Amino acid sequence: MIRRRHPAADLATTRLEAFTDGIFAIAATLLVLDLTSHTVGDVGSDTELWAALGHMWPLFLNFSLSFVLLCLLWMTHVQQFEHVARVDPAMVWLNNGRLLFIVLIPFATGLTTEYSSYVAGRMAVPVAFFFAILFSRLQWEWAVRRRSVMLPDLTDEEARSSGRGALSALIIAAVVVALSPLVGSLAFLLWFADGLLTRLLRGEGISREPRGGDD
Repeated sequence: MIRRRHPAADLATTRLEAFTDGIFAIAATLLVLDLTSHTVGDVGSDTELWAALGHMWPLFLNFSLSFVLLCLLWMTHVQQFEHVARVDPAMVWLNNGRLLFIVLIPFATGLTTEYSSYVAGRMAVPVAFFFAILFSRLQWEWAVRRRSVMLPDLTDEEARSSGRGALSALIIAAVVVALSPLVGSLAFLLWFADGLLTRLLRGEGISREPRGGDD
């Protein structure tokens, strides 16, 4: 192979984004294997088939949760790289660290489904997502440190404000890990608070409508 010498060939984000998108797509697709490997058993009527499918609700729940959370992580990746102009080896390896836990999510989802009665089983998916989010956070912080090269279209304040907002995902992920041994997948309901926590961390507060009748 001929090594290309142009600096842009080593630093442009195109290949990194393509590789990352592919990993996310494969991980999301592999989630369905947990459903296809499950047998509904012998059924003799529509009623029995519907009942068998109903008994699979933990599989459908865990599949849906993992798929939605993978989509959210991919959206975060897309939003970050809307601003990232260049990457360096450290950035690449931080991204690889994130992808390490992304590819583990189908395995963790299956583990949670099969061993939900055990603490380790209930924690598998939350832990995988926590470390994926942690590496995403570290990746952005590294980009902020080299903002002039990696984030040239953002001011220092804009870059740090975006980082403070992204911190909400890491905080919620940590709380989900802490609660998962007690309530299992229900801990993921905390993600509904992400929007509010993001605004608070950015110092935006909660907007209030002006009261009528005050002169």
